[in-house]
Amino acid sequence: MRFTVILTPDFEEGGYSAECPAIPGCISEGDTMEEALGNIREAIEGCLESYAGRNQPLPVEGTVVVANVDVDVPSLV
Repeated sequence: MRFTVILTPDFEEGGYSAECPAIPGCISEGDTMEEALGNIREAIEGCLESYAGRNQPLPVEGTVVVANVDVDVPSLV
């Protein structure tokens, strides 16, 4: 199965967080992008094993939309 994964750089601590939108709560992290991808792969596999062990239907990858939004920023006094 193929799942979309969102990687977010952690500018304060370093590394990356990773999440799988198709599986709520399925998150991981890593010091590098490659490590984060490997860790989220393992997390997804663990989640899928848990679903199967409870005889729950496996999650289905849906459409993920990524967009930019312009916002007004209040001026600092």
